[in-house]
Amino acid sequence: MRPVDLGPGKMLVASRDLPDPNFAKTVILLVQYDNDGVVGLIVNRRSKVPVSRVLEDLAGAKNRPDPVYAGGPVGDSDVFALLRTHRQPEGAKHVCGDVFLVSTKDVLEKTLGTSADSNSLHVYVGYAGWTVPQLEHETDLGAWYIFRGDPSAVFDSDPDTLWPRLIRETELRVARMWGGF
Repeated sequence: MRPVDLGPGKMLVASRDLPDPNFAKTVILLVQYDNDGVVGLIVNRRSKVPVSRVLEDLAGAKNRPDPVYAGGPVGDSDVFALLRTHRQPEGAKHVCGDVFLVSTKDVLEKTLGTSADSNSLHVYVGYAGWTVPQLEHETDLGAWYIFRGDPSAVFDSDPDTLWPRLIRETELRVARMWGGF
């Protein structure tokens, strides 16, 4: 895929030679892509810090042992959530498949109060951000591979192995293209 294929719901997979340590070996789901800029969440950087500790002031977070994800190097006080559900919650934004972005405190409190568990709700602190031309340029330079949004990858049970698996898939795709397989 090329930079023209970028948009909300696409996933970025960092190339092996991406020099920025903030993004080395990351998989990012783009949740916004418009004239205001690009916002993505790193889906494979699970922390050891439980949601209950990070969001202790929010109703519904008190007994949540599931870990918070490091969403990116920007806005380390900004909190987002990705929710996997078949019905779009009021106030949430559709991203891809059955994945929705929760970006306001009210909607997050309502979501935490539901029966959503760590298999269907991931909380992120921080985000990755670019201007549209900046991300297009990085993609032109080969820093990122573009994938279609995949809810099963976003909610992968082993996020630590997600990047190696996707980078291998990318390299096989490239080898087939160039090798005529």
